[in-house]
Amino acid sequence: MMEVDLTRLPDADPIRAYRYRDGLYGADLVTAALVHLDFFTWLGEHPSDLAGICAHFGFAATRPADVMMTLFAANGFVRSEGGVFHLTDSGRIALTGGSPWSLAPYYASLKDRPITKDYLKVLATGKPANWGSYNAGDWHKSMEDDAFARLFTAAMDCRGVLLGPAMAKALDLSGFTRVLDIGGGSGIYACSLVANHPHLSGVVFDQASVERIARQRVSELGYGERVEVVAGDMFRDPLPQDCDLHLFSNVLHDWDEPEVRELLASSFRALKPGGMLILHDAFIHADKAGPLPVAEYSALLMHSTQGKCYSTGEYEALLAEAGFHGFTYQDTAADRGVMTALKP
Repeated sequence: MMEVDLTRLPDADPIRAYRYRDGLYGADLVTAALVHLDFFTWLGEHPSDLAGICAHFGFAATRPADVMMTLFAANGFVRSEGGVFHLTDSGRIALTGGSPWSLAPYYASLKDRPITKDYLKVLATGKPANWGSYNAGDWHKSMEDDAFARLFTAAMDCRGVLLGPAMAKALDLSGFTRVLDIGGGSGIYACSLVANHPHLSGVVFDQASVERIARQRVSELGYGERVEVVAGDMFRDPLPQDCDLHLFSNVLHDWDEPEVRELLASSFRALKPGGMLILHDAFIHADKAGPLPVAEYSALLMHSTQGKCYSTGEYEALLAEAGFHGFTYQDTAADRGVMTALKP
């Protein structure tokens, strides 16, 4: 295995390669709405809020519809005024049935793409589709399978070799001593933190199917003496309580709001007083009109998980509800960012 230096960032920016992967399903969601639902023609005639959209089209949950409308707003197809969505001029010209410039026939040849059809089911049911080409069903259930867990964890680990150091270098952690990486996967993010902040030690907390993978990877990276691995279910088992720093890295975006609330409440209970919570993820802007690459990534997450990319405003509200305060945010790398919050 190639040696990895978690204190170093690459000399060139790989943003285009990340965006191709992260935004892969955005076109399929546009196609599903345009060709199968004639959504834009309807919205042009019936400006509506999210509840009205769900009611008209029979969408079972607001989460997928929210992701869809955020994607359309980020593309400039729609705009929101007081929570009511209106078609923009560009949306009307290119995407409505009555327009001489409508691209609906151009998109029609894509209507039978599997991901496009998946979106109709996700919008109708609120339940995720299969994870990519694995054909393994719901991703969260699939992670209980050792073979799938190995494949998925390896995929996320290679991404973390860039994202982890970029996150770690953006943070001043001089006042903290021990980090708990909740749902930490391979341990790449915990290792990135201790690599760039030598006074830290860490704990990776994840389910049993990932524990062996994480233990091996942490050892390969050379941090076995400073980062331990503990098996546990973050929804069922108590979190270790000896840490003054908690990290959710690319975790909360896999879950709907009730589960996010549960995880934040669990973190707040276990975190030492005066401790800090780090959210490392891809964030939607507070106005939910972009950025476009994150809105496209959110479409992928909506397709395959129970979650989405949350906005900075949504996170601040959820964090405050859990008891946190003192929020900060900054961009890091590859359309990701880092938000922090303090426990009194």
